[in-house]
Amino acid sequence: MAATPDITLNNGISMPQVGFGVFQIPETETTAAVATALEAGYRSIDTASAYGNETGVGTALKASGIPRDELFITTKLWNSDQGYDETLRAFDASVARLGLDVLDLYLIHWPTPKHGKYLDTWRAMENLYQQGRIRAIGVSNFLPEHLRAVAGLGGTVPAVNQIEVHPRLQQRTAQEANAELGVVTEAWSPLAQAGVLDDPAVTRIATAHDRTPAQVVLRWHVQQGRVIIPKSVTPDRIRQNLALFDFELSADEMVAIDGLESDGRTGPHPDHFN
Repeated sequence: MAATPDITLNNGISMPQVGFGVFQIPETETTAAVATALEAGYRSIDTASAYGNETGVGTALKASGIPRDELFITTKLWNSDQGYDETLRAFDASVARLGLDVLDLYLIHWPTPKHGKYLDTWRAMENLYQQGRIRAIGVSNFLPEHLRAVAGLGGTVPAVNQIEVHPRLQQRTAQEANAELGVVTEAWSPLAQAGVLDDPAVTRIATAHDRTPAQVVLRWHVQQGRVIIPKSVTPDRIRQNLALFDFELSADEMVAIDGLESDGRTGPHPDHFN
């Protein structure tokens, strides 16, 4: 299996372009799934306080024996923990569950604009970053106006914006705003919760390359420079989702997948999820 390349963030820190996501994996299954991913070669793990499985992730990390400096661990601050003091407390709780002293990437999970707390939350995250307790800070599900408000504070620009991106929801305007500000786009639900895997365009390309439809869609992401965090609990699929760097899609194949855009959001809209 070809090595996974790194993406360099705007503060000079590098993160693997492909990570392992644990959304919707029950706590009781998380340790085994993360252990399988680490054995397969993943070195980036993405969790969140809201997933309820940070402890399971931490157990797998500790048992792996992999040196800490070879791992890149992300978690996220939940909506009910936004606010300056609340963020500091929530961070302490998350790293305790993960069994870590320093976190690689901490994200605001949603902007929750109705509550108007994300700027105070960001100031608290900057404090943690300046203390050296987090190597990089970022956001998740931020639309361009939310992202520009954070950048407009004049302090630390988010390193990452993790948003829903897949062939049926490409969020080009959001991606362009990320790029304009030097923010890496990280795609969650990169396979549209498997919703694009039976599309004729995808299956045709998969047959041509003797690859799975999931590998084709993940390769489409990779060739456009995004970080991705596919999730699976099936060992064969966990390994397949990392095997993306020994084949390449043609320009015509990329255009064919681009053509699947249908505003097919699978998660909440950031303006309305509070």
